[in-house]
Formats: sequence, C-alpha cells, structure tokens
Amino acid sequence: MRVKTELMDKDSMRRALKRMSHEILEKNRGADDLVLLGIRRRGVPLAKMIAENIRGIEGVEVPVGELDITFYRDDLTIADPNSEDPVINSASPENVPFDIEKKTVVLVDDVLFTGRTVRAALDACATYGRAAKIQLAVLIDRGHRELPIRADYVGKNIPTSLSERVSVEVVSIDGNESVKLVEM
Repeated sequence: MRVKTELMDKDSMRRALKRMSHEILEKNRGADDLVLLGIRRRGVPLAKMIAENIRGIEGVEVPVGELDITFYRDDLTIADPNSEDPVINSASPENVPFDIEKKTVVLVDDVLFTGRTVRAALDACATYGRAAKIQLAVLIDRGHRELPIRADYVGKNIPTSLSERVSVEVVSIDGNESVKLVEM
C-alpha cells in the first residue's frame, strides 16, 4: 500500500467534527434525548470527540456507546455449522450502558463506503431497543454504495476509485490523527 495523499490533518479533522457536532445539535434542536453509538473501531473515538464537542457547545453530557457489528455483517462466514460452540451475541450492556428506547441515536463511523457496515449497525442497534430516530454521522463519505444508505452528517466527501482505500487514523488506536488516501 502506498499513501497517495493526506486528505485531512489533525486540525481539519477536528474542524470537520466540530461542524458535524453543530449540525447534529441544530437538526435535533439541542441534545435532549440524544445518544451517540460509535461503530467499533474508529467510530468509537470519533463519537467521543463529537460528545466532547457537544459538551463544549451545550454544556450537556451526551451518552456514548460502542456498537460491535461483527456478528451482524452479511458477509460473515460461520466456519463450521456443526460446531457446538455458540455464536456469541455481541450486544452487551457494557458496550451500551444506557437505554436507547425513544432516543435519537446517532451512529458514528469513520468511512462510509458500500453501506454494509451501516446496515449491520442498524441490526445491532435494534438489539438494544427501539430508538425514536436513527441518524448517521461519518467523517468520510467515499461513495460506491451497494445499499441505499446515506449519511445525515458528513465531514468530507471524497470521490475514490475502487483501487483506493481511505485510511482514518485516531490517536487512541493509531497514535496519530489524519485521513489518508492509500493506493491498494
């Protein structure tokens, strides 16, 4: 893999997340009944950054949960259907330690590509209850949808080819904050 270009540095990422935080507050008329669910992995630290921005803007703590979509993916292959090992449901109160019933849930992810991750996240979210509304916030929308899914809040639209990949780095996982376009 070869880095073609840096699309966003730390400052431009933070500006995009700050703008998205304002848009979330504006569309929802504040932070009442608002919760954020970061899609594991990089969606979680991005959701925490948005929550931090909202706290700075409104002075309100918005709950942040972690959504593990592993067993909700439509491309998951079970290795041995005759195995006695149960498939573990990853819906856990430790991941989402609050009620989403009748709340506005904002799913947060790093890159929106085919839409399959978001479809899995919607299924995973339903295991925690029936939200009043579910919205989607992504740092990067790179196109190439396979499902009819669109984001409500987008940090940056980046048209890409299928031979390229968008790499989002966050401090808590990668030790750096940036968005790079990588040639596969």
